[in-house]
Amino acid sequence: MNSLLSLITFLPLIGAVVLLVFLKGEDEMAQRNAKLLALFTTAATFILSLFVLLGFDPTDTGFQFVEEGAWLGGLTYKMGVDGISVLFVMLTTFLMPIVIGASWHVTSRVKEYMVAFLVLETLMIGVFCALDLILFYVFFEAGLIPMFLIIGIWGGKDRIYASFKFFLYTLLGSVLMLVAMIAMYYQAGTTDIPTLLTHQFDSETMHVLGFTIAGGAQTLMFLAFFASFAVKMPMWPVHTWLPDAHVQAPTAGSVVLAAILLKMGGYGFLRFSLPMFPVGSEVMQDFIFTISVIAIVYTSLVAIMQEDMKKLIAYSSVAHMGFVTMGIFAFNQQGLDGAIFQMLSHGFVSGALFLIVGVIYDRMHTREIAAYGGLVIRMPVYALIFLLFTMGNVGLPGTSGFVGEFLTLSGVFQVSTWVAFFAAFGVILSACYALWLYRKVMFGDLIKESLKTIADLSGREKLLFAPLVAATLLLGIYPSLILDVIGPSVTALVHHTDSALAAAATTLAQN
Repeated sequence: MNSLLSLITFLPLIGAVVLLVFLKGEDEMAQRNAKLLALFTTAATFILSLFVLLGFDPTDTGFQFVEEGAWLGGLTYKMGVDGISVLFVMLTTFLMPIVIGASWHVTSRVKEYMVAFLVLETLMIGVFCALDLILFYVFFEAGLIPMFLIIGIWGGKDRIYASFKFFLYTLLGSVLMLVAMIAMYYQAGTTDIPTLLTHQFDSETMHVLGFTIAGGAQTLMFLAFFASFAVKMPMWPVHTWLPDAHVQAPTAGSVVLAAILLKMGGYGFLRFSLPMFPVGSEVMQDFIFTISVIAIVYTSLVAIMQEDMKKLIAYSSVAHMGFVTMGIFAFNQQGLDGAIFQMLSHGFVSGALFLIVGVIYDRMHTREIAAYGGLVIRMPVYALIFLLFTMGNVGLPGTSGFVGEFLTLSGVFQVSTWVAFFAAFGVILSACYALWLYRKVMFGDLIKESLKTIADLSGREKLLFAPLVAATLLLGIYPSLILDVIGPSVTALVHHTDSALAAAATTLAQN
């Protein structure tokens, strides 16, 4: 199907329009119908995306399922996926039915709530499929709006502060990216991403306001894109919006934020920074390594000090994204494989951890760690699932978390043993805060009266966790399911980057 990607991208938006137009009222039946329609739409989107995966040829390192045409004002509408982006599309469509299923308890403005998530799904899929700069920017930025509303309307008591902080951080970072995109268009004469991947941007040393800029225009463009992607991931020190957003967001919002939205930053580095600005990426490599290590160690230490479960997991996400940026900027096969694998694994594990917090929050209406203890006595199934994803978060062999961290550290070790050493220290710290959280919540005596009648997981909740459990274990035992798909595209990216760096070095030597 020539329009399969467009159908997958815009089917959730069609579902949102149907919800808005045809479903009226706020009675119990209307709420149930809104939830069922949203669930049906996201499930149908996932089923359609399977046809993309089944029809995808991993040995073809180019873009597949390409669609091209004109849209608003004669701008180019171009969509397609390669071995890297196809799995992020699958991650999005896989998680969204789970996100809707986790929202069954919502009773306030249900129709608008479901519409926000359906629109958000369209925009997230669009980011991973867009093959035009302007189209990518529209999807990338428009995603702020539904998440802003999700946090601001259905969030906690400080939701307004958290939603505006999230919006302003991410928007301001993206303004510089837009400026760089305009500069790219004037240099290359096109906004077509496949064409830009073959264009060699100027990398001669520049002198600006008395500063010498190695890598020239490439470094400046890299920094402009970095301002956006670093906030989105988020990287230290521009990570402070994330804990506030997670704490105030509803459970489903936290799942989407951690499992999918953060990955847009890493995907941006893979799609733009490395292949288009290889010299700028090399110039900034040591800087990226430094702040990645700081993120891993510092935010792990901060996580240990948290009293709120969601904040602890949020800081954990920042630490894990530090491994991703290290792997990407190692410029080798193992590092890039590990970074992509880590992002996908983190999508399953972190999403599940936020759902785990949501389960007991729905029952007790508190996320304070001190409010719990001894839950294993009343909730043995919950304790088992919590333990599995705690181990996945730590990186225990046999879980998907181990594969990503091991490959990333292997790739980084080839570049810098010291960076790999400090990052490995962060793995130890992750075990400290994750196991401490599990012990405080699950073990000990069941002495709090309010916990003595708490119920274990319901059938619906078990059903939500089942695919996440399966994905975490399956990818931990059989990582080739991911590596075979991304491998050729990553090899091509490494070769392209190395060739571009060699060509730039030759040009510099001749001058």
